[in-house]
Amino acid sequence: MTIENNCFTKSDRIFYSDGYRLARTAIQQGFSNDTLFSAIESLYAAIDGLNDSLIALAKRQNINVACFKGCHWCCHQAVFANSYELHFLSEKIKILFNSEELAVIIAKTDAKYTITSELPEDEILKYKSPCPMLKNGACSAYSARPMACRIYLSTKLDSCLTFYQHPENEENFPALIDFPLRAGRMMNEGFGAALKEFGIETAEFRLEEGLKTVLKNNQSIS
Repeated sequence: MTIENNCFTKSDRIFYSDGYRLARTAIQQGFSNDTLFSAIESLYAAIDGLNDSLIALAKRQNINVACFKGCHWCCHQAVFANSYELHFLSEKIKILFNSEELAVIIAKTDAKYTITSELPEDEILKYKSPCPMLKNGACSAYSARPMACRIYLSTKLDSCLTFYQHPENEENFPALIDFPLRAGRMMNEGFGAALKEFGIETAEFRLEEGLKTVLKNNQSIS
């Protein structure tokens, strides 16, 4: 596939720099939730724009991108997000949902965390359970979903379904496009590096683990 024949070394540097620059802009503007969230929105807009271009290119090359609204097999696996992403997501959730809806999300988060917190790492990666944000086959907080969700583009629906139905099969993986995976990771790494230089430590959490802290206990995480 032409998309996957790019020079990744050069691209990695570019995407890392893009993420770094966005976080530095937030810092230079006077670091606050407003400037941080604006930078995160720009980060997500950049990767979404890249995905749109990749999908358009794939169509011109008669290559199928299988992702569509209502396809949610990937929403049942382990999702990892950075602390600043979880902070952003939690604040958006508090705006999007009323108190009753928020209580349901917290209950789902607690239920999933109760199970995953007892699993060894290799079992967590195999464990399938719906994301607390999944509702009627779609993400209820789609606009604020983490980077990991945005860069997951599959070319074969059957590979995702098999991965969901047979997690014990260690030889099966979804047929994902590599380029957005690398781009998103590098942008996040650059973003986190700039925050660290400013004295803000970041860490990666499973989605339910991070949401349990920021929603139920109303705390920030790092």
